[in-house]
Amino acid sequence: MKTSGINFRHLYFFRVVAAEGSVTRAAERLGLAIQTVSTQLAALEQSLGKSLLTQQGRRLVPTDAGRVALTYAEQIFELGDRMQEALNEADNGRMRLTVGISDSLPKLIAYRLLQAAFGMQSPIKLVCVEHEFESLLADLALHKLDVVLTDRTVRASASLRVFSHLLGESEMMLFGANALARKHGRNFPRSLNGAPMLLPTRNNALRGRIDEWLLQQDVRPDIVGEFEDNAMLNTFARDGLGLFFAPAGLEQDIRAQFNAVPVGAASGLREQFYALSSERRIRHPAVEAILTAQSGLFAA
Repeated sequence: MKTSGINFRHLYFFRVVAAEGSVTRAAERLGLAIQTVSTQLAALEQSLGKSLLTQQGRRLVPTDAGRVALTYAEQIFELGDRMQEALNEADNGRMRLTVGISDSLPKLIAYRLLQAAFGMQSPIKLVCVEHEFESLLADLALHKLDVVLTDRTVRASASLRVFSHLLGESEMMLFGANALARKHGRNFPRSLNGAPMLLPTRNNALRGRIDEWLLQQDVRPDIVGEFEDNAMLNTFARDGLGLFFAPAGLEQDIRAQFNAVPVGAASGLREQFYALSSERRIRHPAVEAILTAQSGLFAA
């Protein structure tokens, strides 16, 4: 008999697959890879020692054990909502704001967005969690987070009550340490041929647009590093190991924090920023403050 604990992320993915009747459709609704959803489902079945879904025609339907699991899942998620509300009310008179920050989001952007919450009359207690997008999305759906700040959107559905709010967008600019900027700033962007460059990995929402922009400019830089974590990319950039893209509106902050200067504006290359919130949490006053403070935030 298995006695290991249940991973609630796995349970949530099972719930979505059961509702959609297909791993493929569940992955589409969640905005995730099919393999990610399939792996989460298999992990849950392994931990329980039970098969929860079976093929019936073209659909996946719950087994007897699956129907029992779904019944308890609904109760678990509802109880979690009520517990979170009770914790919020008991947080020493401060309004609790639990924020998920995608590891690909520039931290300076996250900081600017969260400043709006601290401008409220009511004091808040801020809890920030940084993780991969898929993990944050699952936690948001489980109501462990009030909002997720990210650079990508996701479609809402009956099985995934998540709403994407465009906070703003910014034109991108290429930055670099002083020596690199002087070397590659002349005859920009032709000067980028062979230039050392630090880029986000290909699963980042911005990477595809960067590759397209470089192709349009007909330049081939030397990509010396690829990073999932934006903060790690900036750390390497600070040491002058390569040029890097960042929102033009952050120029002053980048000069101060990373000792980097502009190399040139990447005309036509823009990055979008989103707040993801669940239907039940959209009325959180601090989340509303973030959403309404978007105007002019990303102006260069």
